[in-house]
Amino acid sequence: MTQVVGSDSSTMPPSDPAASRRALRQDRAERARTAARSIGEGFITMGVVLLLFCTYQLFWTNVSSDNQTTAEISQIKQAFIIPVGPPVSGQPTTTTIADGQGYGLIYIPRLGSDWVKPLVQGASLTNLKKGIVHYATNAQPGEIGNFAVAGHRATNGEPFRNLDQMRIGDSVYLQTSDSWITYKVSRIIIVKPTDTWVLDPVPGKPGVVPTTATLTMTTCNPRWASYQRLIVFGYLADKTPKALGPPPAIASLV
Repeated sequence: MTQVVGSDSSTMPPSDPAASRRALRQDRAERARTAARSIGEGFITMGVVLLLFCTYQLFWTNVSSDNQTTAEISQIKQAFIIPVGPPVSGQPTTTTIADGQGYGLIYIPRLGSDWVKPLVQGASLTNLKKGIVHYATNAQPGEIGNFAVAGHRATNGEPFRNLDQMRIGDSVYLQTSDSWITYKVSRIIIVKPTDTWVLDPVPGKPGVVPTTATLTMTTCNPRWASYQRLIVFGYLADKTPKALGPPPAIASLV
């Protein structure tokens, strides 16, 4: 009769303590190698994600914003060549500027011989991707009061990348639907983000009614941080009808 082999302890080989220790050490080593591989793969994944994020911030946001800026400039120039008829009797002559609307061009020779950016109404993150934004509650270009604008210094087109290169006496030109406007830089300072007094009708003098037309340009400082603000102040130096042509310094860009 054939006998079925069972698991009787009498048939098992004797225990080997040294072999058990070696097996335990091998098991621990394998687990350590597995953990190390998992950690390494995690770091590689994080590195790839960070690389993609940096590529997006440093490259793609600029490409996207440059496309929006170019389109905005084209639309503004097209609007400028459409003749504006005389105001209808009894109708208000002021024009409401919608949030996100491009309605002027800014030229700053100090920032580049071909530097021109659109002026967009409303200081929102979306509008900042199009160009230089106007704080909607502030004075308009050439008006009495504080004409205040902002622009990115890094990523998203970075139009104010080199705003720290501005110097006292530099000119800032604006083209609107009916005028050529020139401001001269008068003061350059660095403040905290909470120093919103720079946007007052008369900066630093709350409650004072303005009697002159001034300019305030704001951006982040340092370039790759946001714990400060770089502020460039200016005053209105000239305002002429559009029909008289652009200032000679920017005639080649118009």
